[in-house]
Parts: sequence; C-alpha cells; structure tokens
Amino acid sequence: MSPVDFIFAGLPVRPGTRRQVSLPAGRLPSGTELTLPIEVVHGAHSGPTIWLSGAIHGDEIVGVEIIRRVLEHIDERRLSGTLIAVPVVNVFGFVAESRYLPDRRDLNRSFPGSARGPLASRLARLFVDQVLKVSDVGIDFHAGSDDRTNLPQVRGNLDDPETRRLAYAFGPPLVVHSKTIKGTLRETALKEGKRVLLFEGGEPRRFSTHAVEAGVAGALRTMHALGMTDEPGAVPSPEPAESRSTSWARAPKGGIFRLAVDLGARVQKGQLLGIISGPAGRGGREVRSRVAGMVMGYAVNPLVHQGDGLVHIAELEG
Repeated sequence: MSPVDFIFAGLPVRPGTRRQVSLPAGRLPSGTELTLPIEVVHGAHSGPTIWLSGAIHGDEIVGVEIIRRVLEHIDERRLSGTLIAVPVVNVFGFVAESRYLPDRRDLNRSFPGSARGPLASRLARLFVDQVLKVSDVGIDFHAGSDDRTNLPQVRGNLDDPETRRLAYAFGPPLVVHSKTIKGTLRETALKEGKRVLLFEGGEPRRFSTHAVEAGVAGALRTMHALGMTDEPGAVPSPEPAESRSTSWARAPKGGIFRLAVDLGARVQKGQLLGIISGPAGRGGREVRSRVAGMVMGYAVNPLVHQGDGLVHIAELEG
C-alpha cells in the first residue's frame, strides 16, 4: 500500500515531508494570540502515528528539548508512519514559567476537556481533537515538580503487553506500573484506545542533561520498536528496573535537609537518606528509608517543612 497525504488540522502533509502547523489556543489580556506549535513529519512509508508532547505543565520544559533533538534525528524520507511533535502543550504556563494556566488550573487534570469550558478545558479539548484522536500511541514528557528532580523513568500500564514492550524498548533506568489519574491525558488516551508512555526526568525549568539524553534515546528506540525507523539507536544498559509501588520519605520536622543518596541509588530498609538540622547544624535528625528500593526522585530545595516529601523510593520487582 502506498502512503497517502496525511490530513492534519484540515491540512494535507505529503509523504516524505514535514509541515509546521500553529493551532489557535487563545489570547492574552493584551490581545496577543497564543498558538499551539506543532510539527508533523509524514514518512515516505506507511506505518503508525505517534505523538510526542512536552510542557503539559508549563514549567516542565525538559520535553521541549527532547522533542527538538528527536526531530533533528528523524529523516522523513526513511520514516514509516507519522510523527506529530507538540513540544509545548501548555503555552500559557510555558510563557509564564508556571506549572498551571493563568486561572491556576492544572492542564493535566482537565482532560478530555470541553470547547466551552474554562481555559484549561478548552486547551485539553484542542489537543484531544487535533492530536490524540489521529494518533495510535503517544509519549508524554514530564519533569519533577515543586523543586524536585526525577530519575529518568517511564510510567504506564505494564499489565498491557504492548505498553510493557514499548516501555522496555524505551530503556530508561526504571519502569513504573501506575494507574491512571482522573483528568489526565493518559487516562483520556487509554479510554480512546491509545497506548501512552509517560516519561519523567530531571527538574522544572531546566534542560537536565541526564533526562534529555535518556528521553531522546528512549523516544528513538520506541519508534524503532514500532517499526517506524530502521535505526535501533543506542542499546540501553542494563535492563530497566521495574516497580509497582513507590513511596516518599517525609520530613519529620522542619529545617535544612542534607541529602546522603543519589538518583538511581539502591537503598536498603533503614538506610540513611539524609539529615535535617538547623542552619548551624545542631540538633540533627536522621531520615532513614522505610523500604528497600531505588531512589527515583528527591527534593532539590534543602529548606523543608514538617511532612514535606524528601526522597521518592521505588520498591523493585524480583
């Protein structure tokens, strides 16, 4: 079967070409129009359609750089299928360097959205109608929130054999089985019969090098696993660790937290994770792990209050 023009947002994209599209997303109070920037790469050969999305939370910009680098690697003349790249979904939050939209709504709790709802709901509906519904699979790129950093990891429904295959093909240090949350892009996608990998890595407002490199390599390996490219990319080493349960070690009191472990470190139950003390270092309180597992994230800001999440630990399978 010969590939045909791919119709995106009512516009044709010829086989073996790429096209930039800007979808109207709304206006600022100043009257300035904001658009959803999208690049559609339509391969010369038949195959599936994948979307890559970044900055659904406007301050989690790691996906912007990941998607830019992936686009640099893709040759539309050798591509089988179609890539829809949406590096900045929450354009309002991105401009303001904020996780949220101007009305403080979380876009990733606003799906599937409504064309007549609040701003977040309208933006969610635009993405669902124009991107999600014309795709077969997606990779949604996120970073840590609230001054936290994350080990590169992929989350998804590992009970689905194909999602599990793609998650392992991505090849992050860690894969996490996770249930969907109401109002998220992933929940809506699954209801539409689409498979989604959710990538987490790095921290907000940063192009964290380890996360960008893992995200680019993983996206390319996933596209190869889908039969879209003929280059497998760098082979991940070793095989990802797998987790079905995660938990936070929390601050027993306020103070300054001095971290004693690194991202990706294996920890034992009872192992020291860090110490909370005052500015002069007196009256320190040890924080120890309640479980054995892998450090998948931690708070970057050392100034903590009682109950704050300090170190995120994934309990490992096997």
